[in-house]
Amino acid sequence: MIPFSDYYSGRRVFLTGHTGFKGAWLALWLHSLGAEVTGYSLVPPSEPNLFEAADVADRIRHVNGDILNAEALERAMAESRPEVVFHLAAQALIPDSLEHPLETLKINVMGSANVLEAVRRTDSVRAVVCASTDKIYDNLAQPWGYREIDPLGGHDPYSATKGAMELVCASWNRSFFLPEGRVGSATVRAGNYIGGGDFGAYRLVPDYVRAVRDGRILEIGRPNLVRQWQHVLEPLSGYLWLAVKLAEDPARFGGPWNFAPADNTCSDETLVETIRSVSRMGGWKVVPGDGRDGSEEGVLKLCSDKAAVELQWKAVLDLKRTVDMTMRGYDPFLGREFDAGEVCLGQIDEYTALAARRGMAWAL
Repeated sequence: MIPFSDYYSGRRVFLTGHTGFKGAWLALWLHSLGAEVTGYSLVPPSEPNLFEAADVADRIRHVNGDILNAEALERAMAESRPEVVFHLAAQALIPDSLEHPLETLKINVMGSANVLEAVRRTDSVRAVVCASTDKIYDNLAQPWGYREIDPLGGHDPYSATKGAMELVCASWNRSFFLPEGRVGSATVRAGNYIGGGDFGAYRLVPDYVRAVRDGRILEIGRPNLVRQWQHVLEPLSGYLWLAVKLAEDPARFGGPWNFAPADNTCSDETLVETIRSVSRMGGWKVVPGDGRDGSEEGVLKLCSDKAAVELQWKAVLDLKRTVDMTMRGYDPFLGREFDAGEVCLGQIDEYTALAARRGMAWAL
């Protein structure tokens, strides 16, 4: 079993946003694959956080930096001479974007443009993958999934800035990367990912875990919101495999990609009840007006047929196993004697082995 065709062994990778939840998981996975990782990010966005608990800074080269500082970013990338760049740094919370729309615009649009310019000026780079969101589509609350060719929307500042980021990425790809042929560039759209170590604000699973830690019942105000829930390793496996393919054929694999499970679509109510049933911890009740953001549409689904056909990528875990892995991933944060880094690395091995048994192309 040689994941990702052993592409990352000894390969230099530059990762923005590695102090965040998803970024920390990706840094750990790249480290386990033998990559030489340079992470560029601000301080962790929450307390506690996976970055510190899993000792990520001890496993990679950690650079404390802001993507809005174009000179420092370009210098850090040039010094590390990466072949692959993953851009995950962002302001990713809808309520924060409503409170600070201009700051969100600067981070998500100009920050991304700075990353792309640094890639353009660093001649070692062969692939860049920029993380977008499932919320960029013009959400009509339809029961079927949005495809990469569907119109972009942006009903709130966060979604709008991510849509603008997509346009910036597409323009850099058409104007610079494709004509030169050196860099494969893609955007990746995913959302509703869960996993151990996430303590972000306004997120259902972290809210549940905080309630368990505090000895209280979780209150939810919109039990009928419907989403595709997936473990964080699911989209990350797609990002990692896509980068391999981008380096092989920039023209074919460039552009936007959805990564979401075909199944695992359920309401908030079903998710929290599954958490309670699987973990045997905590509880929940419906309380209208629980303080969550009310601007999100009731239904949001993505179609990942393009990834299934072109990358032979599919999600691996059903809802019950997704929740089980997620809650086991919180063991180090719930007063149990586990090392967070080892738990994550163990789950990466567990997930990879299951993907191989199910014939996923990236895991063979």
